[in-house]
Amino acid sequence: MSASGGTKAIVAALAANLAIAVAKFVAFLFSGSSSMLAESVHSLADSGNQGLLLLGGKRAQRQATPQHPFGYGRERYIYAFLVSIVLFSVGGMFAIYEGYEKIKHPHEIEAWYWPVGVLVFAIIAETFSFRTAIKESNHIRGGLSWKEFVRRAKAPELPVVLLEDLGALVGLILALGGVSLALATGDGLWDGIGTLCIGVLLIVIALVLAVETKSLLLGESAGLDQVKKIEDAVVDGVTVTRLIHMRTLHLGPEELLVAAKIAVRHDESATEVATAINAAEDRIRAAVPIARVIYLEPDIYSESAAASGTNPAKSPGGSGH
Repeated sequence: MSASGGTKAIVAALAANLAIAVAKFVAFLFSGSSSMLAESVHSLADSGNQGLLLLGGKRAQRQATPQHPFGYGRERYIYAFLVSIVLFSVGGMFAIYEGYEKIKHPHEIEAWYWPVGVLVFAIIAETFSFRTAIKESNHIRGGLSWKEFVRRAKAPELPVVLLEDLGALVGLILALGGVSLALATGDGLWDGIGTLCIGVLLIVIALVLAVETKSLLLGESAGLDQVKKIEDAVVDGVTVTRLIHMRTLHLGPEELLVAAKIAVRHDESATEVATAINAAEDRIRAAVPIARVIYLEPDIYSESAAASGTNPAKSPGGSGH
């Protein structure tokens, strides 16, 4: 995933959410609408989330140290996970509390033109932000469906912004519906119901983000297409005769670790084996440029060992031939 594309989408979302948060809070002050208060907190939480994503991207660029020899690329996953927590606690739980209070103690909306006008403005601004996120995602999504893209993306920024913007747009529509019904019926109960629905929506999105970023934090392997390219690149048919087994792990969205045991001919010299390994590493990096950390172990392939189950490819996540 392109880091620059993710940053562009984050900045667009941050600018939109800051402007919207201020406008919503002003509308709340003039109208007393609980939907507007919930939405202003929602936009403020989203702004903080985009700040977290930018901070995570910045910190992930730090150079490797003796204490962290593989670098800090996975820090982007940590900050994306924090986003889901903020969205759940600050956005979702606050909206549910505010909606409950408004249902319990409803009151009419004052100065109706403030919330309606701000909501229309917010929908336009969020649509711009959502359009930017979609445009940047389409550059790298390929033939994946949107669901597959969110689930398989190794860089968390664009999926997070996409889900946040989608949630924001749906939340705005719910808020507008609640405010409109409250104005039409003169019953503030509808405003509280709209607020409650916004809270449930935010919690659902937060849980989806938490599940997806948890998988990245635990460590995901390369995509199937990348695994196939690496497998094809390893074997040269001369010195390296087969791939015995392999493991891949994302050290960050744009850095891949490859560890493999390769079969070499039993009569090759150490110099020939070392030369073949270096050549195999070059082929892997040419095929999959993000494969930056590569460990290849030469061995003599044994059919009986593979058949008896000592081949690690028989464990989850392995690749063997």
